[in-house]
Amino acid sequence: MVMIPRLASQRLHAALRNFPAVALLGPRQVGKTTLAMALADEKPAQAAYLDLELPSDRARLSDPELYLDRQEGKLVILDEIHRTPGIFQVLRGLIDRRRRKGIKAGQFLVLGSASMDLLRQSAETLAGRITYLELTPFIAAEVEGAFPDAADRLWLRGGFPDSFLAASDPVSFDWRRAFIQTYLERDIPLLGPRLPAETLHRFWQMLAHAQGQLFNAAPLASGLGVSGHTIARYLDVLVDLLLVRRLPPWSGNVKKRLVRSPKIYVRDSGLVHALLGIRTQDELLGHPVAGPSWEGMVIENLLALVPAGASAFFYRSSNGAEIDLILDFGAKDRCAIEVKRSISDPKPSRGFYLGCDDLGVKFRWVIYPGTERYALDAQTEVVPFTMAARPGFAWISGNKSR
Repeated sequence: MVMIPRLASQRLHAALRNFPAVALLGPRQVGKTTLAMALADEKPAQAAYLDLELPSDRARLSDPELYLDRQEGKLVILDEIHRTPGIFQVLRGLIDRRRRKGIKAGQFLVLGSASMDLLRQSAETLAGRITYLELTPFIAAEVEGAFPDAADRLWLRGGFPDSFLAASDPVSFDWRRAFIQTYLERDIPLLGPRLPAETLHRFWQMLAHAQGQLFNAAPLASGLGVSGHTIARYLDVLVDLLLVRRLPPWSGNVKKRLVRSPKIYVRDSGLVHALLGIRTQDELLGHPVAGPSWEGMVIENLLALVPAGASAFFYRSSNGAEIDLILDFGAKDRCAIEVKRSISDPKPSRGFYLGCDDLGVKFRWVIYPGTERYALDAQTEVVPFTMAARPGFAWISGNKSR
């Protein structure tokens, strides 16, 4: 079974209509190639696909300017672009030459696993000519209705297509364990960093155990027998590869003593569970990570839908005020989101209200796994996760309407 993420597909089509080059970034096995090939299959005569991990395809680019110039009028898809990093300068020359002919958009689609070298090089070389799209694992809006238990399946297995669509939970678990091992032993070294696989695996597991907690390098460094600087480098690698999220704290002027450390989430809930050896829904519900894992999944789903330009933070002050997620849309237009795993009593804590008062937040949402939407007070609504994670829900547009 193949599922094409429709939201990502829509965004990709829109980007190609407006930019000469588009970079589609995301972890390995997230579906970048599948999405790109589905795009190429729409008009096969007008697309050329190169997998730069194949020697035969790399050979076509022995003279990249000659080959790519002959593809004028086609969308050229360059998969695993980090294999030929010097090509960005050639793309710039071709894009500028075609602009003078009136060809302005939809020329190149490059796929990469989000190494910082790729981002830095393309940003410097193709500034003003390229836009970036992140392809996340499946989100709830893309799988709703595909299975009777789609939301629970997504939470347990995560959103990587091969994991989510696996024939059974054991098959999904085995896929995720193999994915982690392959990333550590092959993919991370291939992208540049020379890090010991076993140590990085233990670090990744530690982050899964500390899902949703403040980042504190000292105990992690002590547990691994390395320096705090090394821990920071390990974290940078996993963040750069879009496997871990570093959610920053709110740092505006509210005349409060605020937490300054980021919160850390392993971005895919299925990887959290694989790292911790959680195989089934029953095991998950009885595990201490259930609440933080649910929180991380909800946050990832919501952030996949926010419009460009919105910023995400959490808030925590010394007086006990705390907000799981703040979405800032600019011009003091922001909303506060509390994530609750409880169905029977999903009321936010007193700290949530204190934080909302500190920041002057008017629109307040409590996201929970139930099915009923209702108001707690004039400013606070309880909303089912499956409803909040749909495109077009009120908070996504900056709370202009409810």
